Amino acid sequence: MEATVKPQGCTNLKLRQLSRRVTRLYDREVGVTGLKNTQYSLLSHVVLLGPIQPSALAARMKLNASTLTRNMQPLIAQGWIRLEPGVDARSRLLVATDEGKALRAEAQRAWKRAQLSLNERLTPQRVVKLHALIDECMALLDEAEDEGSSDE
Repeated sequence: MEATVKPQGCTNLKLRQLSRRVTRLYDREVGVTGLKNTQYSLLSHVVLLGPIQPSALAARMKLNASTLTRNMQPLIAQGWIRLEPGVDARSRLLVATDEGKALRAEAQRAWKRAQLSLNERLTPQRVVKLHALIDECMALLDEAEDEGSSDE
């Protein structure tokens, strides 16, 4: 007979604790470039996907529009990304500037150091398992969310 598994503690708290620890590791490396972790991620997405509409970027990064707007303002103020006119009068496109592309390249090297450090501390095998578990959990939560919205 199989024993009943009962998780102990708050899953949200445990995930937040892990997230803060991982974020500190990345912030130490990426921070030397003057970027926060969230700014590096946003800048990288704009460099790789741009020109891109803010709404499409928010969807791709799984952010709501107000969070994206708040996070991109410092990047625009520093001249690392620009908001340009889109295909019609109401649309806009995010574009990385040359300075933004250069900063992203520098920050990418710092990010790589953080990534390798994390892999070394946790082991590559554990990181692969962690990624798979996170992806699986995200899919299950997305599925549940989709089912919940179809009930309305």
